[in-house]
Amino acid sequence: MSVSVFDLTTTDPAFNLAAEEYVFSTLPRDRAYVMLWQNDRAVIIGKYQNTAVEVNGAAVEAKGIRVVRRLSGGGAVYHDLGNLNFTVITDAEPGGRVDLALFCQPVVRALARFGVTAEISGRNDVTVDGKKFSGNAQYLREGRVMHHGTILFDSDLSAVQEALAVKAEKLAGKGVASVRSRVTNLKPLLPAGTTLEEFRRVLLEELAGGSEAERCEFTEEDLAAIEALKEARYGRWEWNWGASPESTLRKAKRFEGCGTVEALVGLKRGRIRSLAFQGDFFSTREPEELAERLTGVPLRADEIRKRLDDIGIPVSDYFTGLDEDDLIELLLL
Repeated sequence: MSVSVFDLTTTDPAFNLAAEEYVFSTLPRDRAYVMLWQNDRAVIIGKYQNTAVEVNGAAVEAKGIRVVRRLSGGGAVYHDLGNLNFTVITDAEPGGRVDLALFCQPVVRALARFGVTAEISGRNDVTVDGKKFSGNAQYLREGRVMHHGTILFDSDLSAVQEALAVKAEKLAGKGVASVRSRVTNLKPLLPAGTTLEEFRRVLLEELAGGSEAERCEFTEEDLAAIEALKEARYGRWEWNWGASPESTLRKAKRFEGCGTVEALVGLKRGRIRSLAFQGDFFSTREPEELAERLTGVPLRADEIRKRLDDIGIPVSDYFTGLDEDDLIELLLL
């Protein structure tokens, strides 16, 4: 089967995921497709995951990290420009069998060319010396498979831990929680001076499997269709956050001058369906009043702030020593 290659230059995560789906669903099925792409800072959520459980909402809000849900299952991953992503779209195995290892082999072979021994581990990881640098997932439909993987080349590992931090308070959620693995970047393991572009070139050769790969560019018509798909799905809060399973989260923090405030947040489709506060704080108004007035609001900073502005009562009336920013930080933990 001939291979067509799309080497994407945009770093917009919503566009890149829309481009994947477009190639998978729309382009001719008589060939395989390989895509290489990078995202600016983003958390990419598995299709069946609970975003509010997987993501440190306060951290991604403060740092401007995008959150986008993909079509495939699996766990949440962090992307930045030190990260390289690859996609292979081809005919599925007979019977629709999921074989992630088959598509991970090119990554192992690419590293071997640099003198690094990697191995496929568990369901969907590629590791070096027991440390994960690549997670993989698949989406199957109508006899075709879309396999995509992420490779930590020179990523900000501190941001990985912060953006994906799952606290014990969040374990009441019903979504599938990501498994936190020990991770590593590839750059320190490769020969000195090896660049991401060099690794990208070698990986592309291995992904193409020795075939004469045809480099392709999206037409204006393609780009318009991808943008439309981005706007309809990957750029929408309803898909990225609102599609999360129903859950109840417990969030707690101690604030200087206030005490400990704990929020029990019931979520449905990303909106607050129930809310209760408890803790050792003081109050001049009943917090239940505030909880009732926040019910129905999407769990996002701008919507919570707008509702608080509409209420028009200082947060410090409900929690002495607490302000609006503190409350939003608590709810997004």
